[in-house]
Parts: sequence; structure tokens; C-alpha cells
Amino acid sequence: MHHFTYKDGVLHAEDVSLPRLAAEVGTPFYCYSTATLERHYTVLADAFSGQDAVICFAVKANSNQGVLATMARLGAGMDVVSEGELRRARAAGVAADKIIFAGVGKSRDEMAYALREGIFSFNVESEPELIALSDVAAGLGVTARVALRVNPDVDAKTHAKISTGKSENKFGVPYLDAPRLYTAARALPGLDVSGIHMHIGSQITDLAPFRDAFRLMRDLALDLRRDGHEIHHLDIGGGLGVPYHGDADLPPHPDAYARLVKDLLGDLEARIYLEPGRMIVGNAGILVTRVLYAKAGAGKRFTIVDAAMNDLLRPTLYEAYHEVWPVAAARASSPKSLQDIVGPVCETGDYLATDRELPAFEPDDLIAVMTAGAYGAVMSSTYNTRLLVPEILVCGAEYGVVRPRPSYDELIGLDRLPRWLSKA
Repeated sequence: MHHFTYKDGVLHAEDVSLPRLAAEVGTPFYCYSTATLERHYTVLADAFSGQDAVICFAVKANSNQGVLATMARLGAGMDVVSEGELRRARAAGVAADKIIFAGVGKSRDEMAYALREGIFSFNVESEPELIALSDVAAGLGVTARVALRVNPDVDAKTHAKISTGKSENKFGVPYLDAPRLYTAARALPGLDVSGIHMHIGSQITDLAPFRDAFRLMRDLALDLRRDGHEIHHLDIGGGLGVPYHGDADLPPHPDAYARLVKDLLGDLEARIYLEPGRMIVGNAGILVTRVLYAKAGAGKRFTIVDAAMNDLLRPTLYEAYHEVWPVAAARASSPKSLQDIVGPVCETGDYLATDRELPAFEPDDLIAVMTAGAYGAVMSSTYNTRLLVPEILVCGAEYGVVRPRPSYDELIGLDRLPRWLSKA
């Protein structure tokens, strides 16, 4: 569910009309709905009511300060994968002891910064990283709480580029090697290895892969405890999908997901940490773009808009599908034609939608690209020296520009000329 609906003939974000935002902010822009963010978080939190569970929002899905502050106000912790994301989480008001640091390539400087901040735990993904973290923590005279990320070799049945739990993926340590590594870690100074972490992928729409992974996690926790290891928390990752195709691909409800966790892990008396990102923010955001031109190709129509692959990379990178809605309700009932929605970037891969039967959009029409709140703005770039897209957060009848569009002077001003080119 989301809060983007037609009112008085035009698409609104909650009670704010998108034509108004387009006139006042300019296009293209991202728009996020506070009500949707709050609803999705609350539905998930309610599903885990009665379990000892902590929701840590995956900052990589959407790192805007307005979004993070909304999550923090609701009580969320954060899952971060870089020092920059950790700094963003702290700036948004998230307590350090509700932050988990994940990722395969943490530098020693990042480890030291996180330890000084006093974060809850590190998800460690290799033996060399374990040794490095021990060295950094011991050098600082502190103890790092650790969960080893264990790769269960489970096929999440999702896109290959967002599958993380198979043996050929770069993430985690092999499941069969985990007992040896827990024993080795126990002998290292500066570490409290008291958790297990598994994350098998993203945009998962079937509970079966979760069931397989959680059974393996349960078996490993019991085996480790029999060997004398204290396992106090289980980090089950994220990955629950969202409906990019409307009602055609509905993922499992959070209630069913929470029941699965309780059934397989609930009797272990370990605190559960979960790291949703897309599930909370995906449907809470859209990308609004304006039609520049419409031209006829040999076999289909090309609708050229002012947003491009640098603004929303998912269709090009993942062959991702996003629904496309006209902002004017009347346009939705006009005759449809086969078309691609493409941008101005000089790449054949610059498209937002391909081979769609959509209304015959005309220049100056506004289009909403739906379910763009996750992995949209965070993956944008300035390719072709295009300005980053502004981000808008709506709350009821109010809106705020939570990331303004920079100027060309600001963008070009990031560059510096070397001494031999800067001479008069």
C-alpha cells in the first residue's frame, strides 16, 4: 500500500498535488510519502510484536536524512555498510547502540570510527576481516561485538545481481567453515563473537528461501552452543520484496514472515535483528518526470522525458520493472500505444520502461515512475554532467525539499585544476 492517489483529476502524494510540486521544484524529482514510510514500518513492527526483535533500517536503500530521521523517530535502528552511512545514521539521531555495521570491505579506519562511536555490532564476512577487527579493537582497548555472516548456499530465486546467499557470491563465510571460524575468533583479543548473521538476497517474494536459511541458522546456533559458544543475537538480514507490478507479484505479508521467524528461531531465546530496506521505502517513493518529446520509431513510439538512467539506474542495471502512471488522470484513459520511456543520456541503455502499452504521452505531460523509493536516488549520478535530482518529503498537506537540486556552478566547482593548468 502507498499514499499516491488521484484527487481532483491529478496524482497526489498524500494531500500535495504533483503538478504543484513540479511547478515549484522543477522536474525531475523524487517524492517520498511520510505516511507510507510510517505505515510500512508499523506493519512490520506489529508483525514482530511479542518477539524480542529489533528493526534496523537498511540505509543503502535510501540514505536521505529526511527518510532516516523519520525511521529514527519511529524507533528504528540502522544497518550501515560504510562510514558515510554510519555518519548519516548518527546525524539523523540514531543511537549508536542500535547500529549494525555490515559489508565485505570495511577498512581499518572505518572499524576504528565505528568502535569509537560505540555501535552495537559488526557483521564480519571473512577470516582476514575478523583478524583486522581484532587488531583494531585491541589497539583501542575496546571490545567489538561480532556476528559472523554465514553464507548458507541458499538460492533466493531473485535477480542474479541482488542474490547474496549462494556459494558463488562474495558475501559471508562458507556454512561448513563457520564452526572453525567461531572457535578461532574466540581466541582473538578484543572480540565478543556472540551472534550469527545471514542475508540471502533482496526482492524475495517467496518464503521458501527464508525457511531454508533460517533452518540452517537454527542448526548452526545449536551446534555452536553445544561447543560452548554464547550466541545472544541472530541477525536474519532483510530481503522481503515489494510489488513492482502492482497486485501481480505480491510478496509474503510481514505477518507470515514474522510467524516463520518465530516458528524456526523463537525458542532459541536470542534477540532477533532484521534489516529491511526496500520493504519499507520502496513503495514510499516515486520519480516524477516531464515529457520533452514524443517521436515515432520504426516499430514503436519513443517518449523522451527529462529523467534518465543516471537518475534511476534500476531499469538499466537490473532490467527492473517500474509501473508508469500519468500524473493527469484523464491521460490514463487516452488510447495506448507500444512505447519506450527514455531519457536524454547518450546511451542505448538510457530507459525507464521498454515495450509498454501506455497512453500516448504528449510534450509537457508529467509522468510518475512508481516504487522508486528504494535504490533510486541513492544510486543516482551526475553522468553527462546532469544535476542530481532533488528529493521531496511529503507529510499530509506539507512538503519539504530534503535534498535540493545543486547548481551547475556547484557541480563543476567540485573539480580542481592542477597547478600547471591553473596558472594565469
